[in-house]
Order: sequence, then C-alpha cells, then structure tokens
Amino acid sequence: MSENKLEGLRVAILATNLFEEAELVEPRKALQEAGARTFVIAPKSGEIQAVQHDTKTQKVTVDMTLDRAKPEEFDAVLLPGGAMNADALRMEKKAQEFVKTFDREGKPIAVICHGSWLLVSAGLVKGRHMTSYYTIQDDLKNAGATWNDEVSVRDRNWVSSRKPDDIPQFNKNMIELFFEAWQKFHKVA
Repeated sequence: MSENKLEGLRVAILATNLFEEAELVEPRKALQEAGARTFVIAPKSGEIQAVQHDTKTQKVTVDMTLDRAKPEEFDAVLLPGGAMNADALRMEKKAQEFVKTFDREGKPIAVICHGSWLLVSAGLVKGRHMTSYYTIQDDLKNAGATWNDEVSVRDRNWVSSRKPDDIPQFNKNMIELFFEAWQKFHKVA
C-alpha cells in the first residue's frame, strides 16, 4: 500500500464518553498513517473519555459536535465500540441521521464491537451481513442482519469487526474499503 493511499480522505469518527480506547485510537492511527484526515465527532464539545473494558484511560479531544457535523463534508465514517459509548450514541438522533445519510449515498462505514448498535437504532442493518461483539449478536439478528462470528465481515459499503483483538485485520479491511470508495467517488486512478 502506498504511504498516502488515502490522501485527502476525510473520516468522521462518531463517539462519546466511555468508548473502547483501542477501537478508536488504533484505527484512527492507521487511517492517518494512510494519509486520511480524521475528525472525532461527539454530542458535546471538549474531550471524551476512553476506557479499556471498564477502566478509564486517556481522553480524546472532540474536533466537532454532532449538531455541526454535515455528512456531505466527509468521505467515510468509523464507529468504535465500547458498550457505554455505543449505548449512548445510538440514542442521538443526529448520529442516526448521519449514518443514514452515509448509507443512502453508499459511502463507506466501518464499525467495530458494540458500535453496530447505532446502525441498529438507525434502522440500517436489515439484510446486511455483519459481525460484532458476540453479546449483541441477538440485537443484530432481531433487526434483520445475518450475523457471523468472524474477525471481519465486508458487505457492500460496510466493514464490521468483533473486538480489539481483531483490529489488525479490521484496519486492513477498513483501509481497503475506504480506498475503493475514494476511487469510486473521486475517480482517483
């Protein structure tokens, strides 16, 4: 992969407090190393708290609030997990509208662990093939998704993954998906 494979790509990272640290920090780093610009978007300004499972770790600066974020200004979206993060974010109507717009336009969505809850609440998972943290497989199945216990699942403009251990493969698949979409939408050679 070329050093700046995703040069110019703008990635929205939707998250809030108590997100799973590795699921935001590691994919964000991989995206930036591939040349993408990343923006942490949260319901409130300031900082959001990371966790490793149930232990608080670092804080991450919010680049933009949900009420100011416009889907048309971004090329891809990343949805990290963390049960508390995902449970709070799924109830944010602006976050639901953001991902609905992305999906309607065929823009790429990368989701890991509990992050899929936002896609469930937005009514987007019916007919999709996905994976997630195993404890929410019933939520996805009940919402109409086909759930598989795999490291990473690609379905059209989505890539999903299960947990922090899967991040190396998730990052690889996410960057491939984002690059393909970048080429398609921007006619990059």
